[in-house]
Amino acid sequence: MSASKKLSTAVKALYFLAETDPEPQNSITIANGIGSNASKLRQILSMLVKNNIIKSTYGTNGGFLIAKNINEIHLQEVYCAVEDRKAFYLDVSEVNGTGMEDAKKMNGLFLNLFSDIQVEIENKMRKIYLNNIIEQIKLTN
Repeated sequence: MSASKKLSTAVKALYFLAETDPEPQNSITIANGIGSNASKLRQILSMLVKNNIIKSTYGTNGGFLIAKNINEIHLQEVYCAVEDRKAFYLDVSEVNGTGMEDAKKMNGLFLNLFSDIQVEIENKMRKIYLNNIIEQIKLTN
């Protein structure tokens, strides 16, 4: 299991937008503020806009703003907006050949065991809100 770079970048961008609210921020400013690639960040910002987590404004002073209260944005929502796979991804390849019945059974066992872990991860992520992250960061400063 690897941590989601998209999730990390999205949360950093949301943090930046929360700290600069109510001023809209363009993707280059956000990218510079969080140490990210502006091109890749635009893709993530687009996904967040599509999922109504942030909104974009147009014009010379246009940019991105948080569309919801930071007390309402949880990590599971952000994760689902930017990722196309489950948080705990288990690659159980198909087993081919004869004499592989035990391997097939083991794949089924793994899928059942780890589906419970997936549910726990999702439930935990639903309990972590953007405001919690902001508060923790401020406590460490």
